[in-house]
Amino acid sequence: MLLEWTRPGLPSPLRPICDLRVLKHFIEEARDAQAAMLTCKEGCGLPEPVTVPQTKVDFSVWERKNALEQAQEVQSGLWLLNQAIGSLRASVTNTALQSHIDNSLINIFRIGKVLRSLNIQECTPPAGGVPGGEETWRVSSASELLQVHVNFLRGKLQLLLSNAPVCH
Repeated sequence: MLLEWTRPGLPSPLRPICDLRVLKHFIEEARDAQAAMLTCKEGCGLPEPVTVPQTKVDFSVWERKNALEQAQEVQSGLWLLNQAIGSLRASVTNTALQSHIDNSLINIFRIGKVLRSLNIQECTPPAGGVPGGEETWRVSSASELLQVHVNFLRGKLQLLLSNAPVCH
């Protein structure tokens, strides 16, 4: 009978992560990376401009989008941020800053897990980049990139998570 209780079972599905304190943790770590960047003097620049998601939110336009469109916009933005922060990671030689950048990349991966836990399907951008219609812009400094990262988490990602259907 004891063996029956200890028998490995099927993997359980991810439970929804609806607590916005999780997002606040990611935002705080993104701000830490931004603060570290501001104190960096050498070995902390971008070799060339990178494409990032637009962080401005027109609430009337956002609310007219269905949940799938909102999710795709956020997923595309996270993909862009992952690419841009990955480029920054490849060019940074400052070891203190590398740790913060590594955390940012890990957190983008973790945010993907949070989104999957909320049944928000992953959006894989086409080979040429982000899906059509996604607003982007280019930044040329690492501090701009990390500011965009913070703003994206505080804006579009927070809107998506706070309105996730499985959390209501």
